Amino acid sequence: MSPSRVFYFDLLRSLAALFVVGIHVLGPFRHQFDVIPFDHWVVAAGLNGISRWAVPVFIMVSGALLIGDARPFDGKYYLQRRVLKVVIPFLVWSVFYAYLSGWDTRGFDWNTVKTSLFDMPYEATYYHLGFFYYFIPLYALIPIFHWAVRRYEWFTQGYLLLWLCSAVAYLFYWDGFWSATLWLYSGYLLLGYYLSREAVHVWLWALLGILGLAVTVYMVIHLSVDAGEYTVKRWLSYKTLNTIVIAGMVFVLCRHWGDRLSPAFQAVTRFTSRYSLGIYILHPLVLWPMHHFVLNFSGHPLWVIPLWIIMSYVGALMMSWACARFRLTRWLLP
Repeated sequence: MSPSRVFYFDLLRSLAALFVVGIHVLGPFRHQFDVIPFDHWVVAAGLNGISRWAVPVFIMVSGALLIGDARPFDGKYYLQRRVLKVVIPFLVWSVFYAYLSGWDTRGFDWNTVKTSLFDMPYEATYYHLGFFYYFIPLYALIPIFHWAVRRYEWFTQGYLLLWLCSAVAYLFYWDGFWSATLWLYSGYLLLGYYLSREAVHVWLWALLGILGLAVTVYMVIHLSVDAGEYTVKRWLSYKTLNTIVIAGMVFVLCRHWGDRLSPAFQAVTRFTSRYSLGIYILHPLVLWPMHHFVLNFSGHPLWVIPLWIIMSYVGALMMSWACARFRLTRWLLP
């Protein structure tokens, strides 16, 4: 199964990259409860609540493609072309962003850089790189899943059922060994594999996803108003049931409707999908002046947020495209 032949995977990656950029654009807004006008804050909080599916969808696409690969598993190829292709650029960009973290409007602070580098084995050097700390360990599970789904018919559905129960427990703070980070993210791999292969009820997933969106946004606004400050508990976590059903809805709708989109739109989407991980890695470079010079508070978020999303997405896309054109730099963006 190749992403070049299955359009909805390209659509999912492009949309996920766009909404991840959106999450990081509106970050400063959502923490301004009782600082900016309430309607401004509600717009940002609402947009944040409906965007949380983006990161899980990246994992789901990986699960669909890698677990669903019909070829016999080749450990050497997998390590060189899949794992190291992501791990090595991640390490390089972690060092780069550790250096960038030392700069702010007051100048350069070398101590901040040293602290970031020292903490790098267990903490991201920049806010968006945290994704790789739970994504890279999932590579260790893919060979196991690839073997298990072919050997045991019950494995996928049984695993997903236990995983969903854990996601409910985690949402309501019923913590235990089932709250382990690797376990709670691993289900997205199998969910992507399952939804890419099985006939599903589109209307049911749409209903569940819309309900998940409504509950998520309501709970964030309600909890914050009640507490008098920005409060989300676990409603914006990637590891809870509400986020799972939203991500599932997006996956199913893209699978169902993707091929019906116009050829021109599909061509643009395939192009942006090719650089989706590069967009993820590079967009903070465009956002840096926004975050450090408070450029985002000069207007209503209804137009400021979309404007910065477009600028960041297009800017990161252009940088990714430029890196891919040269042999010396193309390896930096998997």
